[in-house]
Amino acid sequence: MSIRSTELNGVVIFHSGYGHTTRMAEAVAGGAQAALLQIDAEGNLSDEARAQIDAAHFVILGSPTYMGGPSWQFKKFADASSKQWFGDLWKDKIFGGFTNSASINGDKMATLQYFTLLAAQHRGIWVGVGMKSSNTKASQRDDVNWMGSFLGPMAQTPADASPDEMSPGDLETARLYGVRVAEIAAKLFPNTFKSMSLEDL
Repeated sequence: MSIRSTELNGVVIFHSGYGHTTRMAEAVAGGAQAALLQIDAEGNLSDEARAQIDAAHFVILGSPTYMGGPSWQFKKFADASSKQWFGDLWKDKIFGGFTNSASINGDKMATLQYFTLLAAQHRGIWVGVGMKSSNTKASQRDDVNWMGSFLGPMAQTPADASPDEMSPGDLETARLYGVRVAEIAAKLFPNTFKSMSLEDL
């Protein structure tokens, strides 16, 4: 059994319009044992939160998909990261991302691609989902990766559904993705990773 040391720092940066992306962010952060940093309704993030990003080993990005891309609040945060770009402050960090929309397709892939380009701009390293899709006749809506996304977790929530009505499978996919990102970060930053056997516990 492997346990991540407290020295491995990760953050989940997200904007949520109606609470659905917040639930995804909480699931991702729970799996990754990462700090939650929420972009506010005006697209702002505190200086303290930005300092946490600069110090993190891995960064996971989240936004609802609106009109074929991330919310304007998230874009404002991304544009403001040019300061970190000039200073190479996010270079070689591990990156991941997730999104939610009301429609099955909803052009969510465009949002994930936006995230990967942002990560590439910062010379970061992207982590994909790492889970096979649930795509057989026996598959159920609440199975893991029922959405069949490999770039990052996608969730689909009907427009008239509350955050409490989100698919448990989508949330579990998000949680497992958080685990995966943190585990890969631990491998790439071995000095922050502590392995323990069951006998050590």
